Amino acid sequence: MTRALKDALLSALVAAALFIPIVGLRTEPGPDGLTIVPQWRAALGLIAAIFVLRLLALWARGRRVPGLAAFGNNPALARAGTALAPFFTAVALTLPLLVWGDRYFLDLGILVLTYVMLGWGLNIVVGLAGLLDLGYVAFYAVGAYSYALLATTFDLSFWVCLPLAGILAALWGVILGFPVLRLRGDYLAIVTLAFGEIIRIVLLNWTSLTGGPNGIAGIPRPTFFGLSFSMSGGPDTFAGFFGLEPTPTHRVVFLYYVILLLALLTAWVAMRIRRLPMGRAWEALREDEIACRSLGINVRNTKLTAFALGAMFGGFAGAFFATRQAFISPESFTFIESAIILAIVVMGGMGSLLGTALAALVMIGGFEVFRDLAEYRMLLFGGALVAIMVLRPRGLIASREPSIVLQRRRAISASLVSQGRG
Repeated sequence: MTRALKDALLSALVAAALFIPIVGLRTEPGPDGLTIVPQWRAALGLIAAIFVLRLLALWARGRRVPGLAAFGNNPALARAGTALAPFFTAVALTLPLLVWGDRYFLDLGILVLTYVMLGWGLNIVVGLAGLLDLGYVAFYAVGAYSYALLATTFDLSFWVCLPLAGILAALWGVILGFPVLRLRGDYLAIVTLAFGEIIRIVLLNWTSLTGGPNGIAGIPRPTFFGLSFSMSGGPDTFAGFFGLEPTPTHRVVFLYYVILLLALLTAWVAMRIRRLPMGRAWEALREDEIACRSLGINVRNTKLTAFALGAMFGGFAGAFFATRQAFISPESFTFIESAIILAIVVMGGMGSLLGTALAALVMIGGFEVFRDLAEYRMLLFGGALVAIMVLRPRGLIASREPSIVLQRRRAISASLVSQGRG
């Protein structure tokens, strides 16, 4: 008990060092400038909560509470979450009909689906192949700038530029893969982080091509089989062709279904490839690279395919981001974006598509729900991440089961083994 009290007291001291300057002292504008307003009650309340929660966690660990132990690794929870996947898909398909005319929820849905697609793309690299990538935003940027330059320079449509942007992003994924073939763990993370920063700095300084800090504006919007979503209501517009009242909601709903289709395509490809020899090679590489080599698997090709495929879907998401915003700049592709996408993959469960989608909904949509709490929402966000890592260290819905397993034991013919028996 004494050791538990010491541990809880140390946690409270660390919390005090964090919460007293962040929560206990607040700056407010006054007649003579900014003034510091103390909020000791809120800070002491958070410190006391940390002390009590840490003490309860140590007590539960010492008593080995069955419920808490089972919650950290419960296969039934993963199976139940997988069974709910069709329900979540149906909700996503009908969401525009449920919130028709509410621009806020439609835009939020588009943003969440964009991060879902990015998370599923990074999940191929990190969750299936086990390659820690901290520069995934680089492929996101390559896809966005590829689409913007092709569309504005050659006047190509969105549907022509989309696959080209994905191919160019995959090419850069292969270019990144070659220098890091012999790297693992922290060294791989450092090199991929540097790659992401190099791409951002190039975009910032190559002003003759990328516009530098001014970015690229006037990026064309996608069309519905050649019909634009202009508010003029002419015969060559979506509203005029179908005899509808012109409204900006038509374009927003169309963009929503475009990113939903791209996200579902990403999930379908990931599920199909996981059951192919390539996907099983990724899983073998994730579990043990040395054993993977000993089995005769070409580790070089396995890593390059993982980087290329994950980068391709990042390029697709970047192209959609460019056409949705109609303006891009290097400030949209900073390291914090890579950190958020990686946090979504880890929090949802590496290798789990549904877990990644739920984590994106919580992290991106949750920011909006707690927007009124101002800076406190960041504290809640950090606390939620710590709780997930303590209670569910493998993520919300852990999925590390092999893609192909034997359902029952099978005897091997005696003629196939050197011992002469099966």
